[in-house]
Amino acid sequence: MTAGNNGADTPENDDPFGYLYRSEGGEGGTPGSAGTGAPTRQPGIPRTSYNQVRAVGERQYGQQPQQPTTYGQQNAHYAAPETLPGGDRTRSAPAPDGPEPRRNRNGLLIGAVSVVAVVCIGIGVAMLNNGNESKANEAGKQGSAAGGSVKPNGKKTDRPKPGELPKEEAGSLRLDGGASVAKDVPGARSANGTYVAGMNTPGAAATWTLNVDQAGKYKLWVGYGVPGKDANLTMAVNDKPDGRPVNMENFAHAPEGAWDKGWTKTWSYVQLNKGSNTIKLSCETGNQCDVNLDKVWLARP
Repeated sequence: MTAGNNGADTPENDDPFGYLYRSEGGEGGTPGSAGTGAPTRQPGIPRTSYNQVRAVGERQYGQQPQQPTTYGQQNAHYAAPETLPGGDRTRSAPAPDGPEPRRNRNGLLIGAVSVVAVVCIGIGVAMLNNGNESKANEAGKQGSAAGGSVKPNGKKTDRPKPGELPKEEAGSLRLDGGASVAKDVPGARSANGTYVAGMNTPGAAATWTLNVDQAGKYKLWVGYGVPGKDANLTMAVNDKPDGRPVNMENFAHAPEGAWDKGWTKTWSYVQLNKGSNTIKLSCETGNQCDVNLDKVWLARP
């Protein structure tokens, strides 16, 4: 090929590597080639393909040109996950609802309240038991300090406190020879209305065992009832009979046969030792023993 030919075929401003810079649908092989769809290059006008520089490897041959992306518009090729095969399985599991954790918290709260209630009940029962024991112990201490004793029902016996003289219901005495406890006749001054009957039989006796802090002379009071007529009994102190019977007159002036109207009292002197003593009232030969006994007690002269 000669220089003249090169000048005729290849313009001075032509680029032999221009095909490398042609865009899709750009210039054809020769200027003004018909049927290629490329614009005819005019002499003196620079090729537009020179400014369309692409990075090496970016150009792809035999493929559809990439569609420009317009932002702010919906992508026409987007498909919802539900429309794809297995789309429902691609969904993530929904988050747990609010009520379930709340139920769990309520269950824990109820359990905690139950435990607190059980503990409070246990503490209350323990305090109640301790209070009852303290009261019982205090009652026992008071009974001991008083020189007496406390019965299971909380009632104190007739044992006197320090400085007091003893007293007793006749039904609590030791009974012998046919004497017995009865409560048929109303008006007896004992706590439950009982008295000692059957004293009108020879040998019948009621014996009182008592304690005093000091030896000396005391008054023995006897509560009794007669059927509207006088009576008397023999008295023995520490197994020593007294020569004078205990006078049990009808001081109530009850009509004869009216046992319920004849309740009254009498007294006699007795000499006692310090400590334990016994006083026996009995029906002996020569006594008028038609009498009931309800109480006995000591007094200072």
